[in-house]
Amino acid sequence: MSNIFTIAVLPGDGIGPEVMKQTIKILEKIEKYLNTKIIINEYAVGGIAINKYGNPLPKKTLHGCENSNAILFGSVGGPEWDHLSLNKRPEKGALLKLRKHFNLFANIRPTFFYKNLNSLSPIKEKILNKGFDIICIRELTGGIYFGLPNGRKGKGINEYAFDTEIYSRLEIERIAYIAFNIALKRKKKICSVDKANVLNTSILWREVIVNISKQYPSVKLEHMYIDNIVMQLMKKPSQFDIILCPNLFGDIISDQCAMITGSVGNLPSASFNQNFFGLYEPAGGSAPDIAGKNIANPIAQILSLSMLLEYSLKDKYSSQKIKNAIKKTLDLGYRTKDLLTNSINEKIVTTDDMGTLIMESII
Repeated sequence: MSNIFTIAVLPGDGIGPEVMKQTIKILEKIEKYLNTKIIINEYAVGGIAINKYGNPLPKKTLHGCENSNAILFGSVGGPEWDHLSLNKRPEKGALLKLRKHFNLFANIRPTFFYKNLNSLSPIKEKILNKGFDIICIRELTGGIYFGLPNGRKGKGINEYAFDTEIYSRLEIERIAYIAFNIALKRKKKICSVDKANVLNTSILWREVIVNISKQYPSVKLEHMYIDNIVMQLMKKPSQFDIILCPNLFGDIISDQCAMITGSVGNLPSASFNQNFFGLYEPAGGSAPDIAGKNIANPIAQILSLSMLLEYSLKDKYSSQKIKNAIKKTLDLGYRTKDLLTNSINEKIVTTDDMGTLIMESII
């Protein structure tokens, strides 16, 4: 790793700028532990870029990302831009375009929970007590979101819409290698999700995954249909370690994993290409309804920075310092509004306060 590491910071819309501000505060504190000089360049993206430049992903922003070692992304979108066509909206015109441009085909989303927040989870306490630490690995650039043809035709009662699910062997192989290599560093266990009893793409998916698994004899591989795993996640999440999913199923599963923790505001994610160039972002959205109120939870954005340190800078030590600081802050009872559990020991804090408390807990 070079002694200089450049991060393109894209705060975006809604609560994005607020939580990103806290994350930069953490980065400035943690930088003294790094062996690398960090250069931060901030760029407009999403709705704010539409308002300023007429484009959700301006050329300046894209070029800035191209000349960076990693992207730290906030959130984009909101009702202000919902009247635009899909391709011009912040979500597809910025985030999906970035994923496609950099060929970010692998999304990694960890799911875990803090025991002092277990009352926020919809899962029964006796299930939560067994604990869970899951990584959902989702293929990002193939599948039904990008298959052609798609569209709408006809008029009146005969109008219809259609999307095409397509997966190539190459697309499946490369996400499989990501999953199996991560599995080697964890519990050496993968659950692959498909619908091979119905879909041809799932039949190919399973065949390719099985074939790749032969190169990793120490990793235990199992398969589950999408309808079964959504039930199993509610019944016994502790049985899973790595869940490997096609694009659409991964979209569903990763959000379900987030919900069983009780708060999507605590979970980060990362998207990689073949060279492990990464885009790091919180799992939640832009939450325009609470934007500007200084009540948003910055933990997911801060943990996205932690993932950046671990995966892009290969610095688990500094990454763990951030995680430890967050745990310590929560253990002391500090909560943003979304994390309140009605415990008498809780102290409600603002977005700014939470960022400062976490920063001060980094030692």
